[in-house]
This record gives sequence, structure tokens and C-alpha cells, in this order.
Amino acid sequence: MSEGQVIYGKHPVLEALNEELPIEKILVLQGTHGELEKTLRETCKDRSIPMQQVPKEVLYKLCKGNNHQGVAAIISPVEYQDLKGLLPFILAQDHHPLFLVLDRITDVRNLGAIARSAELLGVDALIVSSKHRARIDEEAIKTSAGALLKLSVCRENSLVTTIDVLKSAGIRIAAADAKAAAPIRAIDFSQPIALILGSEDEGVHPSLLDKCDDRFQIPQSGTIDSFNVSVAAGIILYEIYNQRHPL
Repeated sequence: MSEGQVIYGKHPVLEALNEELPIEKILVLQGTHGELEKTLRETCKDRSIPMQQVPKEVLYKLCKGNNHQGVAAIISPVEYQDLKGLLPFILAQDHHPLFLVLDRITDVRNLGAIARSAELLGVDALIVSSKHRARIDEEAIKTSAGALLKLSVCRENSLVTTIDVLKSAGIRIAAADAKAAAPIRAIDFSQPIALILGSEDEGVHPSLLDKCDDRFQIPQSGTIDSFNVSVAAGIILYEIYNQRHPL
């Protein structure tokens, strides 16, 4: 797995946070307590940055044996956007917005492939959770053919809260759900939409499904359980594009 740029040591990591560099994750030595741990935890929570306690062997390998002082930061190759700050600009555009919300998509290549389709087919913002997701690294960017560097990517602490924010802005919420009765072509995607895609194993979390205005499935004639999530994303986004750009 390719790594992003790594910053290590107490002062360099705190400086990176103060400068609001795009940080993918903070790693802290297991058992760390005190003022540093408290400061890191509070800052990470405010900025939706994942923070993880790890064994010393992990930090030693990540920092290539250098003195890490028990803390390291992995710098993201993309600069995450704040959804609440971005939302007014998207809503002011002269087309109905399209948001893509990824729930527990953990495979880097799936993430990259989804982002590639999203950029090609008119997604205004890609929204991911700060936890339980694939990391955006060099492999993800390569798989996306650079789309992750062009898309607005928002990282949020709670997707449930995010959906509430979108709904309050007049965005209709739709989710791909293999158990849904409605086929994809029964859904009107011509209006402002936030599309939720879930993990291949578990689908969209029930707490998110409960907030949906529409649930739909992709009809199939085969016997395999489901499409790969990146393939499903391409099919759904193409259907949305076709509805919005009729021949």
C-alpha cells in the first residue's frame, strides 16, 4: 500500500494541524494520555480527522525508525472541503445538484473507480465518512485517473447528520438498496439528489436508509447476489445523467 507524506513529532504534527494542512489520519502511540492526546483528540473531532492509537511498531515502520515522539500525521493528497461551506456555492449553480455519499466503502480501488465515474457524470461533491472508509492515497488517485484531485471531496463525522443537512437544503435522498421494490428507472433523478451507496457486504446502513426519500434496485437477470459497488455506481450515475440530459 502506498503511503501519503508522513509528518512526525509533537511540534511538527501540531503545526500541521494549526496550518490546517489536509491530514488523512493522525496516529498516536497506544496508551498516550495527557495534554497532547487531549489536544489532538479535540482538534481531530472538530476537523473530522480520524485519530487512531497504534503499537510502537507501526509508528517505527511508518516513520522509518526516526524519533516520532509518539505521534505522526499522514498528509492527504486531496484537500477536503467543508460541506456546509460548499453547499451554498453548489446550490447557486444553474443546474440541479448531485451529491454522492459513500457509506463504508473500504476498498481503495472501488473508491477510485467510483470517483472516476462521478467526475465524468456530473457529481458536484463526493461525501465520505471520517471512519470506516478507504483512505484516499496515491493508489486511489491513480485508480480514479486523477478524478479525486478534481472533485470536491467532503469528509464528515456523521453521515446521518450530513443527510439531515442535505435534506434541510431541499435535496432529495436516494439510496441503492438490493431489497428495494422499485427499479432504478422508476425514480425521478431530474431534481436535486443525494445518492447513497453502501458497502458490498452490508449495503447502506439502516440509519441512513430510514432517512431516504427513495430506495431502488438495479434489475438483473443473473444469479450472483449483487454488482460490484463501483460498477453499480457507474450504472446509477449514467441513469441519472441520461434523465438529466435526454436525447
